[in-house]
Amino acid sequence: MCRHLGYLGPPRTLHELMCAPPHSLEHQSYAPLHNLHNTMNADGFGVGWFAAPPRGEGRPPDGDRVRRFRRAQPIWTDVSFHEVAEVIESSCVVAAIRSATVGFPVDESCAQPFRADGRLFSHNGVIEGFAGVETKLRELAGDLAGMPDARAPVDSALLFALTVRRWRAGRPLGEGLADAVVAVSGLAPGRYNVLAADGSTLAATTWGDSLFVRSTDQEVVIASEPYDDDPEWERLPDRSLIVADASGVRIRPL
Repeated sequence: MCRHLGYLGPPRTLHELMCAPPHSLEHQSYAPLHNLHNTMNADGFGVGWFAAPPRGEGRPPDGDRVRRFRRAQPIWTDVSFHEVAEVIESSCVVAAIRSATVGFPVDESCAQPFRADGRLFSHNGVIEGFAGVETKLRELAGDLAGMPDARAPVDSALLFALTVRRWRAGRPLGEGLADAVVAVSGLAPGRYNVLAADGSTLAATTWGDSLFVRSTDQEVVIASEPYDDDPEWERLPDRSLIVADASGVRIRPL
């Protein structure tokens, strides 16, 4: 099992979001509070963010604004990341730490978030009995050209591919997530906590593991675990979809 976090609001540094809080993702990598199936998340980490347009230039396509940093090592061992995290800031971030499922490699290509078409994606969970449904999932995913991350040697990659298919078919960010989760869960049991962002919207599902939200008039944070003791954190019910954007936060059952 893994842990992930999504942020939408005024620009904040990656350090503020991932390292500085008392129960940050870095802390959760070696001392998580809500993990049910493992005691550490030390098999890699990643963060994706939407960069601000260069000064004096027009707004670039959203796909050109997505930046990413991934590693196949524990976050606490990467000194270089801690240095750059203090100076990189963004108004929309998706970050994740990984606990590799047995049978899948500890490899940078498996570290999330994945990205495609100006969107970021993170899966906290597992497709149970993956070997028995892999062929079917690959048939449903179809041609993976144009989404290189969907070729990563991990079960999450095919869930990502099915989600991208729905986005490309015109489904909104949250509905694309929900459709893919419901479809895959119909083929195999598992834990399907999925998080995505497109620069102006956050969306996430909770299916088999913890998910919390804290929202104010200025910002929204969606996380596997609260990163501090603020009483405003709200635990979301299992099997629900949350979507947050400029119009507010909406939660519905799946």
